[in-house]
Amino acid sequence: MSHRKMMLGLTLSAAVGFGAAYIPARVHAQAAKPAAALAPAAPTNCKLHGKKCCDPAITAHFPKDAVFKACGQSDATYLGEDGKEKDTCKYVFKIAGEKEDDTYVQVYAPTQKEVLPAPNDPFFSYKKVGKAYMADKAKSPKSAPMLAAQTGLYMPGKGYSVTVTASTKVCTKEQAKKLSSSMK
Repeated sequence: MSHRKMMLGLTLSAAVGFGAAYIPARVHAQAAKPAAALAPAAPTNCKLHGKKCCDPAITAHFPKDAVFKACGQSDATYLGEDGKEKDTCKYVFKIAGEKEDDTYVQVYAPTQKEVLPAPNDPFFSYKKVGKAYMADKAKSPKSAPMLAAQTGLYMPGKGYSVTVTASTKVCTKEQAKKLSSSMK
């Protein structure tokens, strides 16, 4: 008889333990569903050049109008935005005689626990330009062609950093300096 009581006690203990672990998780999951339904929908009013519009939180750090103003681009040359990658927005432009893959300005603004006060890049040295840093020199001959094809900008923030990569076919190096003042 004591063996039966022990088995019954173990079975009941297991059932109570399972219920204590499973039921709160189910209640929490059901409570989270309405909050997820209230989340803002992805923007659909963008000029799309990819599968997905950019996240407004990313474009707030660097709007496309900044490229229009600093680089002499316009709606006529603007092909659209591509927000397929997390924390990234790519503005694509049409430049005569150039591939679309090479005519872009890309913004990367990830949230971070620890933000570097200045870029720590093994391939390029940077110089301060206003509140941001701009790629200045290649540290090796292999990096030089990359620096000739694009300009890199970096700006630290509180809990995030903003990196802008501008094709030199869209913005010259001098125009890219003006872009640094538009980073937020």
